[in-house]
Amino acid sequence: MTTPLSVGVAGLGTVGAGVLRLLHDNADLIAARAGRPIVATAVSARDRSRDRGVSLSGLRWHDDPVALASDPAVDVVVELIGGSSGPAMALVEAALAARRPVVTANKALMAVHGATLAAEAERQGVSIGFEAAVAGGIPVIKALREGLAGNRIDRVAGILNGTCNYILTVMREQGRDFADVLADAQRLGYAEADPSFDVDGIDAAHKLAILAALAFNRPVDFAAVHVEGIRAISSVDIALARELGYRIRLLGIARRTAEGIETRVHPCLVPLANSLAHVDGVFNAVVAEGDAVGRMMLEGRGAGAGPTASAVVADLVDIARGRAAPVWGVAGNALAPLPTVPMSAHVGAYYLRLMVLDRPGVIADVTAALRDAGVSLESMLQRGRAPGETVPVVLVTHETNEAAMRAALDQIEQSDAVLEPPALIRIEPA
Repeated sequence: MTTPLSVGVAGLGTVGAGVLRLLHDNADLIAARAGRPIVATAVSARDRSRDRGVSLSGLRWHDDPVALASDPAVDVVVELIGGSSGPAMALVEAALAARRPVVTANKALMAVHGATLAAEAERQGVSIGFEAAVAGGIPVIKALREGLAGNRIDRVAGILNGTCNYILTVMREQGRDFADVLADAQRLGYAEADPSFDVDGIDAAHKLAILAALAFNRPVDFAAVHVEGIRAISSVDIALARELGYRIRLLGIARRTAEGIETRVHPCLVPLANSLAHVDGVFNAVVAEGDAVGRMMLEGRGAGAGPTASAVVADLVDIARGRAAPVWGVAGNALAPLPTVPMSAHVGAYYLRLMVLDRPGVIADVTAALRDAGVSLESMLQRGRAPGETVPVVLVTHETNEAAMRAALDQIEQSDAVLEPPALIRIEPA
């Protein structure tokens, strides 16, 4: 009989319990695809008494997750603790030191420490599987690292956070404000009690840093990602965007340019002709553009017990089959430290919404500020007149650079007729 692959799982939250359930429920199917049974034999979590909806009978329990890495009967360590440091980092370091392969769903760990961990894995001759760290059950890591291995990737972009996508979808469909929809998302379990990791764009930035490293074969660099969230997006902006033929999405975008690599996470106006405009609710989607394959898109559920467990088990099957790829697609000494393009050098079109006092000369002052900064207008939208009161004015620019747009905003904000901070959203082409 073929020797089973023995798995130790650290972290028994939603995903950890989902992995145990999937390994049990689909055991025969997984064994056939892996060429041997894959069996969970040991676990580690903080609370032994908690009911996780899955049987832990017969599993060895380790109170200290690091002890899981030195369990002689564990072949592979699955890290589902979370966080970029602390117990998760200690566990993975211990597993690599013991020459045990690691599977993780921890995007923060891989985005912040992925370069160091990959170097150690290479030294020890073991693999790190992290398919579950980006976009849940969507196999985007394998697509970039293996499926598109023959391509020069010039751009990878997508909707990388289901919480933000759900909030923006409901705001558009129901005309409600951000704070109101966020509260609903928290009640439904789509958003955490402290939602900042999601709504401030940090979660998406971790994932984008990983995708950029894979796409461009450069060391993973979370600090290089420009990050903005969706707190400032209003129902007014969503309605006006729809009138202009756009939908607002929080996108992560990594792009190769002549100057280096752009990595940015921020709200975007996406034209209806773009397939990302039609990815709604908690779904994620990733678009990659290669010189041979052209443009391709993967879409699916980006979180949850089932999708994330599916990705974890896919990595376990690879390990069972003896399939291993370098963590970042190439050996460490083949990674190229390509320069990062600062956000100030970004070139694109912009949506600018101002709440201004309706009085003669205001629009002339605004357009003069744009002219002085070298920003050219494509169109302007103003609905109704209310002399002496506040009205919204929307300006859409031709392509310009970020530094010029910021210079114009600095001048516009000094006007006593501009009564709220301007809303600036970048426009992504179809």
